[in-house]
Amino acid sequence: MLIDQGVLDVVLRRALRSGGDMAEVFAEDRRSSGARFEDGRVEDMTSGRERGAGIRVVSGETTGFAHTADLSETGLLAAAEAAAGAARQGGGGVKVASLNRVYAPAPTEVSVLPETVAKAEKVALLARADDAARRAGSSIRQVTAVYADNRRQILVANSEGVLGTDDQVKTRFAVSCVASGDTGMQTGRESVGATIGFELFDKVSVEDMAAAAAARAITKLAARPAPSGRLAVVIKQGSGGVLFHEACGHGLEADLVSRDASVFKGRVGEMVASPLVTLVDDGTMGPEWGAIGIDDEGHPAQRNVLIQDGVLTDYMWDWMRSRKEGHPASGNGRRESYQHLPMVRMTNTYVLAGAEDPEEIVRQTPYGVFVAQLGGGQVNTATGDFVFGMTEAYLIEDGRLTEPLRDANLIGNGPEVLRNIDVVGNDFAMGSPGTCGKDGQGVPVGDGQPTLRVSALTVGGTAR
Repeated sequence: MLIDQGVLDVVLRRALRSGGDMAEVFAEDRRSSGARFEDGRVEDMTSGRERGAGIRVVSGETTGFAHTADLSETGLLAAAEAAAGAARQGGGGVKVASLNRVYAPAPTEVSVLPETVAKAEKVALLARADDAARRAGSSIRQVTAVYADNRRQILVANSEGVLGTDDQVKTRFAVSCVASGDTGMQTGRESVGATIGFELFDKVSVEDMAAAAAARAITKLAARPAPSGRLAVVIKQGSGGVLFHEACGHGLEADLVSRDASVFKGRVGEMVASPLVTLVDDGTMGPEWGAIGIDDEGHPAQRNVLIQDGVLTDYMWDWMRSRKEGHPASGNGRRESYQHLPMVRMTNTYVLAGAEDPEEIVRQTPYGVFVAQLGGGQVNTATGDFVFGMTEAYLIEDGRLTEPLRDANLIGNGPEVLRNIDVVGNDFAMGSPGTCGKDGQGVPVGDGQPTLRVSALTVGGTAR
């Protein structure tokens, strides 16, 4: 373990010596490496390691927090004193339960730790991707390939008796291409990431990824302006999960609900979506990007059904919100690093598959837009209003995909989109790995969905 169990007991007792409701030690040992290959050469290579611990003391509604890079008993005791001093004093007494190990299965087994792989082998992947992208056509003018890996070992112990550890290994690869033609420059991107080691590249071909990114950029050279107005929108499997993550997932986080910053507040038990929609957040879903063994408060990862057949069934919870509301924690207490306090965060969030043939969904759409890839977006969780970019889309005419469309926006409201989903395909897939930002912290998340149709959604194109 990162910290001896006897030392943990001493530190927790010191943290609560002046009173308090709960004390917690979160320790982390993180190592990472990465490389970026651009225009035929290595632009940069990085590696790093960071170790430290954050100590939290909760007294009533007040939280004291301190962090240190010194994992010795002396360093930890100093941080415990600082956290206790920042928390509300009073109550007296020391309340520390015997520490009991939390055993949670790892979401995946790691075969090849990335830290054991030579840098030259990682760079070779980048060079192979660069070569494959450039072979796609003379219009490809720029190729950027990025490799990254991360190993995060954590320990969580608190005065309620929790003692848990986790070893999270993640590996990621991405290729971006720029194509140039008579209509200007267009981009294409492909990425993959998983909670596994370097064996990811036994399952994934970087050449195929690069070819797909290049083909996407080249296809967009012939794109026409996107239409504008309220249209039927078909979203390809895996490509639209980020919409559900942003447009309704954040609104189902209990801390935002408690701050009146969610359009879903007070609506548990109500029909908030089409009866075709079941939305799940699942930290046990290995090897997806958001998979964890335990959350950053020591609770085992769970599969949480948030919306069942259109009915809002529950929110996502961390320790603080579940303590206040008398609700069980859901394994969604997450933090960026030992230097941060935990908060409610998603893991892998997705819409379950339906029964329809995805090709039939397109055939049953007389006119609309087919979204093959979504980009970034913004959402107001209090209202549900959002804007998302379409980075690959096609016009649907008479039930067929016809012309590619230039980049444009989807503009709508999360609850309204949920209600307007009128067909759900049987072809579920997870999308690209992502990093979710909230209150200045970023954590790895996954999202996905089957092909589905929104009967009416505003497309912010430029065609008249």
